[in-house]
Amino acid sequence: MPVLEPEPQGGQKKLLLLFAAILGIMVVIGVVASIAAP
Repeated sequence: MPVLEPEPQGGQKKLLLLFAAILGIMVVIGVVASIAAP
C-alpha cells in the first residue's frame, strides 16, 4: 500500500486539511504582525 495514494483516504485528507489550516493561520499571523509592527 503506497504512502501517498492518487485519491487519499479520509485520514490523509484530514491530515492535509490540518496542514493547510496551520499554514493559513501562520500566514495570517505573519500579515497581522507585519501590519501591527511600527
